[in-house]
Amino acid sequence: MNDKPYFCPNCRSNRVKFRRLFSFAQPFQKNAVTGELLVTGDAEPLPEAEPTIECGVCGFAGGELRFVKQAEREPRFETQVVSAYIREND
Repeated sequence: MNDKPYFCPNCRSNRVKFRRLFSFAQPFQKNAVTGELLVTGDAEPLPEAEPTIECGVCGFAGGELRFVKQAEREPRFETQVVSAYIREND
């Protein structure tokens, strides 16, 4: 996963809440007549070329690069906030 900011390209409001989605393959055998589950194997993660990211606000899922590129198109900058309520030494 990237250490770059994300920005949802769908809802365009979320920059902080995301989920990484994983895919697994699990072998199993079923009875051909009844459909009963007979044997299950261990689930194994599938290799991914690019992580799949899901927006925690709207549920949109896509490749990580889409979220990174959207954040690059609409960057957010940190700003210094000076409080008017802090008094300097009198």
